[in-house]
Amino acid sequence: MKKSIMALSTALMLGGVASAQKVVFEEYNLDNGMHVILHNDPSAPVVVTSVMYHVGSKDEKPDRTGFAHFFEHLLFEGTENIKRGEWMKIVTGNGGTNNANTSDDRTYYYEVFPSNNLELALWMESERLMHPVINQIGVDTQNEVVKEEKRTSFDNRPYGNFLAEVKKNIFTKHPYRWSTIGSMSHLDAATLEEFQAFNKKFYIPNNAVLVVAGDFEKNQAKEWIQKYFGPIKKGAAIQRETFVEEPITQTIKAKFEDANIQIPAIVAAYRTPSMKTRDARVLDMISSILSDGKSSRLYKKIVDDKKMALQIGAFSNSQEDYGSYIIYGLPQAPNTAESILAEIDEEIVKIQTELISEKDFQKLQNKFDNNFVNANSNVEGIAENLATYYMLYGDINLINTEIELLHSITREEIRDVAKKYLNPNQRLLLDYIPSTEQAKN
Repeated sequence: MKKSIMALSTALMLGGVASAQKVVFEEYNLDNGMHVILHNDPSAPVVVTSVMYHVGSKDEKPDRTGFAHFFEHLLFEGTENIKRGEWMKIVTGNGGTNNANTSDDRTYYYEVFPSNNLELALWMESERLMHPVINQIGVDTQNEVVKEEKRTSFDNRPYGNFLAEVKKNIFTKHPYRWSTIGSMSHLDAATLEEFQAFNKKFYIPNNAVLVVAGDFEKNQAKEWIQKYFGPIKKGAAIQRETFVEEPITQTIKAKFEDANIQIPAIVAAYRTPSMKTRDARVLDMISSILSDGKSSRLYKKIVDDKKMALQIGAFSNSQEDYGSYIIYGLPQAPNTAESILAEIDEEIVKIQTELISEKDFQKLQNKFDNNFVNANSNVEGIAENLATYYMLYGDINLINTEIELLHSITREEIRDVAKKYLNPNQRLLLDYIPSTEQAKN
């Protein structure tokens, strides 16, 4: 009877989440290949206009890394009709905000305006695409900006090169092996013509998705989209290379010295499949079991109960082609990296050999229900999720059905996926240790 009540409760919860979070959208293509997604939500007088380009650091050459992230900055420099330095002034002067971000797989630009400024936002994004000014002044200016960002966020920040070192060691062929911010020497060596060629190749309508979400009149929005984006010429089809990594079958050992830290970190990282796979979702659940919150297994045991570590964590870094599953810990003296790792491995073995309890499984599902609701709780989140599900997952309706997929994962799958991917011979062990050298600028 108790199980029946729990099953009924779960079914009602899933139904409630699914109906409450139903995201209604319309999608279509322009003649130039640009994909358009419209989501109408009149609950607040704001509208989000965003463009996601299918270009990230994985699309760079090994001797010219950092281009995609560089363009995140460069394409705010100005256009033929927006003078240099005027972009932000126009946005703020019309009550809006804007930003951009880059990953290994894509670049995303967006504006949030009062709904009466949708036409302005569409014009500005079409200008960025059709009339960017890429000259030496802009390149030199943004080169200094990116260098300062690298110094602040990576080189002079404690544990700032942690993820870059993981990627460098678990990928040997795939461009995921370099960091998104790339190499400053590569940017210094690049010519203006190389930047212009990168723009011409990747910043094209048939490599982009435009999302309009919020309070707007649909027919009017379609007219403006056609007016501003329709005339942009289709670019040449992009030929993407496929990179296949051989499975890791023996433990990879590496060391990195960081002059910005006093406490060493132990890192165990495993190469995992594309975020589009079912297994990637299961690994997200496993990371939640291990380290999501103070009641999670690793935190409660190693930090709270045994007081062996100052910090412990596990997360799945999901990406379009491959992912990485990363566990890290900061030992508290007199404990060592080796003793922390032994405790971590003990908890992994438990997941690999024992089914989590029904109670813990229900708690896990509740967490993911909550995450699902929060991810689509505002138009900014919905706009980015619509673009991401279309471009990187190839299934835009996952914005509505992802939760059903997660609810279909079983306790047995959690055990089996842990057993499949989280073994000692399939990982990188990175000793991330203090250095006596000064941080390099």
